[in-house]
Amino acid sequence: MPATVSPIRSLLPLPALLATLLLAGCSGGDFWRTRDDMRNDDMHSWIGREATASVGVVPSQFQLTENERQLRDYAYPLIEPPHSRPAWKAVFGDYTTIASPWRQAPVFDRTAYGRALIDEPHRTHASRYAQLIDDVRDDITRFEFFYSTAVRVIDLDRKRSASMAHMSELSPREHADAVSRMQENALIVQWVQQCLERRVSSYRWALERLVLQAPDGMAADADRLISELAAQTANPPITAQPPVIGRPLTTRG
Repeated sequence: MPATVSPIRSLLPLPALLATLLLAGCSGGDFWRTRDDMRNDDMHSWIGREATASVGVVPSQFQLTENERQLRDYAYPLIEPPHSRPAWKAVFGDYTTIASPWRQAPVFDRTAYGRALIDEPHRTHASRYAQLIDDVRDDITRFEFFYSTAVRVIDLDRKRSASMAHMSELSPREHADAVSRMQENALIVQWVQQCLERRVSSYRWALERLVLQAPDGMAADADRLISELAAQTANPPITAQPPVIGRPLTTRG
């Protein structure tokens, strides 16, 4: 006699699947955040190594200082493409390294952000404007955190460079590591600067298309914030100019 399948038992796989997804979400942390079990003090140290390797500079063997570590931590959200992590990716873990702009391929596409914003499901066009406004406002906040740290790092690097001339028994290896670290820090600042210029370009394209497809009074708020970010980006509180080998960078696409 064939076994009878209980209707209740036949429904169990669905709750089990939902429970699995919920547990995965807990492991993945809150939406839009990297899992806690993937975090460590030097989780963003690869940014410096990528910056130097992409222009042919030998990476420094010095350990990161607290300020240098913070510089890399604040850099990551700005070098990551804006609005690039939907919630389902955050659940399953989405942290990846990113190629520096000196060897990124394909060429930067300023329309990518806007097309994703317009094409993804939204209940109303107002929510698209709201997402754009949130993304720009977040970048303004990140700008302040990143550059306040960058000012400290670059200032200390200038003092480090000046003090090297007066150090006794400075070995060639120590000198090379110090120079490499200063170049590395400066390249990170340049990397973020390029990404900010690209983000402004992307945000402007997105706003233009939103206004074209669905005019709304929220456009004025978005335009004001984009102009604020553009003004900050055009006048950063500090600049760094190490030798950079690579193709010219552009914000056009």
